[in-house]
Amino acid sequence: MLHVQKLTPCLWFDGQAEEAAKFYCAIFDHSKITAITHYGEAGKEFHGREVGSVMTVSFELDGQTFTGLNGGPNFTFNEAISFQVNCQTQEEVDHFWGRLSAGGPVEAQQCGWLKDKFGVSWQIVPVAMMEMIKDPDTVKSQRAMLAMMHMKKLDIAELKRAFEGES
Repeated sequence: MLHVQKLTPCLWFDGQAEEAAKFYCAIFDHSKITAITHYGEAGKEFHGREVGSVMTVSFELDGQTFTGLNGGPNFTFNEAISFQVNCQTQEEVDHFWGRLSAGGPVEAQQCGWLKDKFGVSWQIVPVAMMEMIKDPDTVKSQRAMLAMMHMKKLDIAELKRAFEGES
């Protein structure tokens, strides 16, 4: 029996679903486009899309399934929904930050958050930061939190220095 993931985020695009899926698959390991569907004559009076144009793109990013839907200009992304990318090392933080932020608005970058060129919000999160924030020593955890608030891309070494009271 085929295992079907119970929850699949569906991202609404205005014609860029395939481009976005290719962009994301090039950034995340173990990723691929799994299916593409196209608009047909059926329902054209409702969808108004060109027959044969891409309707949906199913893809996986490191095993997580997504659907990209070319639904038109009616809806756009905002920060109310974001995707967290948990990173073990600064090298991972740098990789995901650099690739996902390319072409996105610089003014949307704060505290490890960014918007990509499609308007999708991402949080590039060092696992070490989450451990610092959860630390029962609130003085240390608050120092790390304050340091994070002054950053765009998170710097693990600087966060650790703040956590330890060295900065």
